[in-house]
Formats: sequence, C-alpha cells, structure tokens
Amino acid sequence: MGKRIPLWQILIVLVVLMLLLVWTILFTGGYVHIALIVAAIVGSIVAIANGFKWSYLEKGIITNIGRSMQAILILFTVGILIGTWIAGGIVPAMIYYGLMIMSPGIFLVATCLICSIVSLATGSSWTTAGTVGIALIGVGAGLGIPVEMAAGAIISGAYFGDKMSPLSDTTNLAPAMAGSTLFEHIRHMILTTGPSLVIALILFGIIGMGHSGGASDMSQVEVLMTTMRENFYISPLLIIPPLLVIAMVVFKVPAIPGLLGGVALGVICAVAFQGADLGEVVTLIGYDGFVSETGNEFVDSLLTRGGFSSMYYSIGLVICALTIGGVLDSSNMLKIVCEYLLKLARNTGSLVLITIITCIAMNIIAADQYLSIVIPGRMYKEAYEDRRLKNKNLSRVLEDSGTLTSALVPWNTCGTYQATTLGVPTLAYLPYCFLNLVNPLVSLFYGFTGITMEKMTEEEYQAVLRQRALDVELANKSME
Repeated sequence: MGKRIPLWQILIVLVVLMLLLVWTILFTGGYVHIALIVAAIVGSIVAIANGFKWSYLEKGIITNIGRSMQAILILFTVGILIGTWIAGGIVPAMIYYGLMIMSPGIFLVATCLICSIVSLATGSSWTTAGTVGIALIGVGAGLGIPVEMAAGAIISGAYFGDKMSPLSDTTNLAPAMAGSTLFEHIRHMILTTGPSLVIALILFGIIGMGHSGGASDMSQVEVLMTTMRENFYISPLLIIPPLLVIAMVVFKVPAIPGLLGGVALGVICAVAFQGADLGEVVTLIGYDGFVSETGNEFVDSLLTRGGFSSMYYSIGLVICALTIGGVLDSSNMLKIVCEYLLKLARNTGSLVLITIITCIAMNIIAADQYLSIVIPGRMYKEAYEDRRLKNKNLSRVLEDSGTLTSALVPWNTCGTYQATTLGVPTLAYLPYCFLNLVNPLVSLFYGFTGITMEKMTEEEYQAVLRQRALDVELANKSME
C-alpha cells in the first residue's frame, strides 16, 4: 500500500481522463479505448509515485475486470442469441406481430410500459433489452419511429423494472450498502420513480403525437410485413422462445444458462421452421451473426446483426474502462475524492446533490454500475445517519442516480450493453431516456425540499450510535 495521494494529483488524472474522452469523441470521432488506456497509464504513474507497487495496482485492475466478467460473458452470449434468433425467425416474427398491433402514435408509450412490465417481472434491464427490446427496435423502425427514440423508450421501461423489482441485483445491493431493508427500500423508491415514470410517459406521448400514422407510414408497414412473410416462416409458435427466456429469469435461472437456453431455442427454430443448416447456424451465424438477403435494403439493414464477433468492440471498451477504474479504486483515489466532496454537504439538499454527483461520476470514471452504488453507499452512510435521515433515503438516492445513469455512459458496462444490443449509440439514445434523466432530478428536488426525506426517531438514532460503538469495539479487538 502507498501513501495517501494528494487531491491535486488525483484531479490531474481525472482532468486528463475527461479531456482525452471529450477530444476523442468530439474531434476525432475515433475509438475511446486508447484514451481510457492512456488515462490508466497516467493514473498508474501518479499512484506509483506515491508508493503504490505496480503488482498491487495490477491486482486491482484484474479484480475490477473480474467483477464484471459475468457482464462480459453475457455480452458474448447475447451476440450469439441475436444472430440465432434472427436466423430462427423469432425476431422477424416479433417484429411482424408488433407491426400488426402497434401504431406510431402509441408506440413509444406502449414500448415503455411493455418494457417496464417485463423488467419488473425479470428484474433485469439486460434481459428486457435482449428479448423484447431488439424486436421493438424493429417495430419502431417499421412504423417510422427514429431508432434513438425507440431505444430511449425501451431503456426507460427496462430500468424502471430493474430499479423496482425485488429480483434485481441493484435493488438488493443498494439497501445492503445503506443499511435499509429490501421492501422498505422499494416502497420508498415508489415516491421518486412513480412520478418519474409518469413524466416519462407524458413526454413519450407528446413525441408520439408527432409520429401519428399517415398513409405513407402504413404503406411502409405493409411492405415490411410482406417482406417478412416472403423470407421467413412466421408463426405464433416463434413467440414462445422469448417467453420461455423471460420465464427462466422470473424463476431465477442464472442469466447465462437462461440465455444459452434461448440460443438453443433459436437454433431449433432456425432448423425446424426456417430450414436452415444446423452447422451453419451453430458456427457461422453464431460467430459472425445473421446476414439478411431479402432484397429490401431497409429490412436487410435491420436484420443483419448479432454474432459472437459483434461484441468485440464493446467488450474491448468495457475492459479498457475497467482498467482505469481499477487503478483509481485500488489506489483509493475515488475514496479520497468522496471524502472531499462530503465536506461540501451543508444541508440535506446538498448531501443528496453530492451523492447524486458521486454516483454519476462513478459510472463515468469507474465504468461500473455496482461501484456507483457501493462506494457512495459506503462513504456517505454515516453522513445521512448524522443528519438523522433514515437509511432508506440513502438507498433510494443511490438507485435514483447510480442505477439509472449507468446506461447513459458509452463505456460503462450497462451503456455498452444497451448500445450494442439495440444497435443504437449511447449518445444517440441518451436524450430520449426520459426516466433515467428525470429520476435523479426528482430525487434532488425531494432532497432540497425535504419531501419524503424521512427522519429517524430519537430511539432509532440512539440505536445507530450504539451499533457504531459496537462496530468500533469489535474492530479494535480484531486488531489486538
């Protein structure tokens, strides 16, 4: 372990990181992978200059990447899933039936609600995007809805359920970090997430009115449906695989086995319904994705997707981002920044503001949704208790900002997943993720007004003080 790194040196690392990212995105249009690696090198140099050994930093990097290894494996699996589901006619069937029942005017509102229900049942925004999400992108495109708007509605709905479902990992993690209970946490989140969803639905409704169907929209829909029928066997039976995948998640089948089960169903459908060659589906399509050759340029661009190899860019980006995050976390740079920010908290509103800023910064800097909950939760727990705020206030703020903004950062594991799965760049769909953008603002409003910021009773506060004293005593005994 090295010595405590001065704040000015940490700020140099963070400024270099942000300048490199902004320069790469705005002025070169290039890949941000190298910018993240260069920033990691600068961070390592600063840490080593303060006494940290490279072997220790390397271990921190590996630990950080290891923490997200499940997400990386899921990304690879979803790439295969998308390719086999298109080859099996599952995605074309979902698009076909979606075009039958949807209209442009209600599409965005309906999409947000559908994804809210699916993610509430599964507890997973990733599963929601990887099943109904990829179909709804196609439906929206067929109805003339810009894909970035459709993606925003999908992500808004997906993260509503991810945030509110007791099956969600972040919904369990936040109260664990803050010291509240699961269902107390969920009930308290309704007060911020409920109004945020209503606002999001109103905004989607207003935008949808501008896309209410005209004759040209319907003629395009007919062309798309005809193309689907002529090139794929379309049957209600093809809706069963996504329903089975969702059911597996609901019944707590682990994510990767559940998705692999979906891949197997896609292969079966490709062979049984579409007459595809088994070897081709398993090897070529599974690796390189599906190549659509319908003759309709729009449909071909929509359905030429997926495959194991399609995830290389995204996974490389995630690993580069986790590298800089590992350096900053293992050298305690992130912890030190949190400590300085905490000194700026003068009242409840500013404390909530600092918590929100920290959670968003963790999503940007550490590129990990879990760290955006764990580090602020660990650092700010006592500050909330000192203001006699119940622990559920902190757990709610952690989710209002940490969980919801993770999908808005291009190099974050969540942002990378959503962009790759839906085929829409993160910065393109970001302005339309209304729930994700509004929820932190609602939480901030409550913080400054005091609305729903529940206080401890005197008995509860004294119990907290006794627990702290007990924790200190146990810590001292363990060091003897």
